[in-house]
Amino acid sequence: MKFSLSAAMLAVALLASACSTATRTVAPISAAEVGEVRAGSGYLKGYLAPAELPDSLALLPPPPAEGSAALAADAATFRTLTALQGTPRGALAVQDANLRFPKAAETFSCALGLPISEEATPNLNMLLRRTLTDAGIATYKAKDKYQRTRPFVVFKAPSCTPREEAALAKDGSYPSGHSAAGWAWAMVLTEVAPERSDALLQRGRAFSQSRGICGVHWQSDIEAGRLIGAATVARLHANPVFNAQVDAARLEVARARAQGSTPGRDCAAEAAALGSSSMLAP
Repeated sequence: MKFSLSAAMLAVALLASACSTATRTVAPISAAEVGEVRAGSGYLKGYLAPAELPDSLALLPPPPAEGSAALAADAATFRTLTALQGTPRGALAVQDANLRFPKAAETFSCALGLPISEEATPNLNMLLRRTLTDAGIATYKAKDKYQRTRPFVVFKAPSCTPREEAALAKDGSYPSGHSAAGWAWAMVLTEVAPERSDALLQRGRAFSQSRGICGVHWQSDIEAGRLIGAATVARLHANPVFNAQVDAARLEVARARAQGSTPGRDCAAEAAALGSSSMLAP
């Protein structure tokens, strides 16, 4: 029996498809399957092993030295940003301080234009939970080395999260873990929904600036955190489970848009708060 060229090509395509299906990476959406970093912590394990994380100590310069122009600029920005405490933008900064899920999943819902939750978008929700851990832990080589004192401690000023001040005072300020996570989230979300890239990146920038408004990070901490967030996402692209989860999240987003889903958050109030401070946040 003779095969035509088209039949042979079809056979090869079907075989390739079967092999692809058989070897396709499955990304878990169950927190129980992924497991926590520490039992009872609520933070899930990341995608990356410790040895795979970017080296923040190698990637970052030391924080600004005493008496330097850079430190003076940090202090000036501290005064500018903390003046927003007590305003609607300050209230948003308080919300941004919360990295606990399920609440933290809502942070980018307005920028995405869709609700984000374990129920509505389980793969997207898992992406945020696991990249939070990867980006946050990646900051600790530099944090532990420099042990930079946080600005609210230096200036004996109130932060916007007083219940966290005791713990924050013991944790190094440089680089900002929140900023690393927020920028990593923004970058991952632009891959899931590239048509919303500008809004997502703007929200990621604002999320990191919230740490300056709260008085718990210097501007140089925030900028260094964004770099580590970007480095973490770059490394994540070599992880097959992460890539599979991104692919699955894209399908969730497309399905949610087709269904006409909308964020369960006051997006007009959020936009107003962010717009009122856009010229003040460097």
